[in-house]
Amino acid sequence: MTRALVVDDSQFMRTVIGNALADAGYDVETAANGREALETVDGFEPDVVTMDVKMPEMDGIEAVERIMTTDPVPILMLSAYTEEGAEATFDALESGAVDFLRKPDGSGSRNIGHLASEVIEKVTELANADVSSLAVARTAAAANATAAVRADRAAASGPDSGGSVAARSDAGPGDGPSKAESAGPQSRSNWRPDPDSSDSSADRAPVTVDGRPEDGDAPTIVVGASTGGPRIVERLFERLPAALEASVLVVQHMPAAFTGRFADRLDAAGEYAVREATDGDRVGPGEAVVAPGDAHLEVTGDVGRSIGLSLTDDDHVHGVRPSIDVTMQSVADRVSRPLCGVVLSGMGQDGAAGIEALDAAGGYTIAQDETTSPVFGIPCQAIKTGCIDEIAPADEIVDGIVDACTVDAVDAVDENTGGDP
Repeated sequence: MTRALVVDDSQFMRTVIGNALADAGYDVETAANGREALETVDGFEPDVVTMDVKMPEMDGIEAVERIMTTDPVPILMLSAYTEEGAEATFDALESGAVDFLRKPDGSGSRNIGHLASEVIEKVTELANADVSSLAVARTAAAANATAAVRADRAAASGPDSGGSVAARSDAGPGDGPSKAESAGPQSRSNWRPDPDSSDSSADRAPVTVDGRPEDGDAPTIVVGASTGGPRIVERLFERLPAALEASVLVVQHMPAAFTGRFADRLDAAGEYAVREATDGDRVGPGEAVVAPGDAHLEVTGDVGRSIGLSLTDDDHVHGVRPSIDVTMQSVADRVSRPLCGVVLSGMGQDGAAGIEALDAAGGYTIAQDETTSPVFGIPCQAIKTGCIDEIAPADEIVDGIVDACTVDAVDAVDENTGGDP
């Protein structure tokens, strides 16, 4: 029987969520705070954990960090939406939690019964998922914990002690599924993360652009992600260089109340100006937009140096809105400049048809590899189409984007001279 641990300081929430999971066939234990969760994880060995964010004694963020350091397990955060709660939720995802759900706040039709049903659906997804990147998440959590310890030591020893704080580490690269026997996608790396190491700040710096844009036009990049995707998207924006002058569209499956805050985090992460998309918006070189939760993001036209956008409330696709497929297909149909499609960690098949459309339009396509994907469903389904050009670990994806969207000086000379000296 699949084991689930429910962690919440509210007896009511523990009872409702615990009973719902038990009725769905799970073996359930509960804990009232993060400290109790650590003790229960050690003996109960759950297959999946639901975790409240704000709790006494030890909050959900610290509990996630410690659990992912010692006993990696898929963790689903349950968050009450407030500005503080949204930020804390993203911090928990940064520490290794795989996904989150918003607790009902009484302001709409969504109630505790809806939450219980959503928890069962998400827990089932996570319990059945091949979460093969949990070891990588453990490395990230260990690096975060190490950074905190070093910060405390540096503060204790004073500013002249020479102490330094290790940069936070994210999923290290690893090899993905093998390249197809004939004309299949390339795989970038066989390197594996050292659990005792963390990324340097240089590894987080924007990638250098040595060439010029392919065909002389600024590229359009579409990034699609779901479960496990937010922290990977954030890392992507840390390394995406403004010199590429790309227009970027991000479709991340996420509740509507959180996508605006997610866009703010991406804006702060790197060199691109990022905002939540609005109906009638336009996005130009060096800018990025995030599809709002509960709206499909479509391209209406490609005029001059900017791309027109619209938001629709059309039916859900693959059970989700926004849909990666909807955005990618509209880009393939209506954008004439160089295209690049990227699919990252997530459950389901959203994005596979979009990748096929971008490939048919001449775009370059990249899928995150299995080793660094918290959930490999979306990349796997895209790879199965045979339309993926490159399979890359999380921290090599931006390199792939830049290589695909630029032509180096030698190639440019060859194009202009026909290869003659």
